[in-house]
Amino acid sequence: MRERLEWIILIVLVTLLGAGWIYLSRETTVAGQPIVLATAPHVGNLGPDFSLTTLSGETMTLSDFTAGGTPVVLNFWATWCPPCRVEMPHFEEAHHLYEGEVAILGVNQAESAETIAGYARDHGLTYPLLIDDDMKVNNLYGILNLPTTIFIDHNGIVREVLIGSISQAVLEDRIEALLKQ
Repeated sequence: MRERLEWIILIVLVTLLGAGWIYLSRETTVAGQPIVLATAPHVGNLGPDFSLTTLSGETMTLSDFTAGGTPVVLNFWATWCPPCRVEMPHFEEAHHLYEGEVAILGVNQAESAETIAGYARDHGLTYPLLIDDDMKVNNLYGILNLPTTIFIDHNGIVREVLIGSISQAVLEDRIEALLKQ
């Protein structure tokens, strides 16, 4: 009986300590503003809207494409990511193959415009590479792994999220599926 009482006390103590920790480490509001936790886009839901700048200084907004009925392929990448480097020629080819039908956008992860521009020049990349130097869009989309590619239909609905490098055939297959929706 004594052993059982000790276990109950231990469980209650651990529960109280855990609840206290949760209470003390919770997120608090700043200046009375509510905290909005962003979640990664889920298939079947709208892709979160954003605006980023290209290397040429043009601002691109996701909703500008989808409002016009253009599907979008978002590829999150970085120059230091070997799988990203492998698949980037596929996105370049798809950009030329589907130009005017689908927007292919490369969202860089926290690198400078100079680094991105040098990489694009050295590898002959002409599709829009977007600068996300403060990681706002990467965080908005919950990007934890590179590369990650998100396929968004003409209505702005996320149709598929692929993590890891993809082949030219898979990329074209997913784009064709977007165009049929």
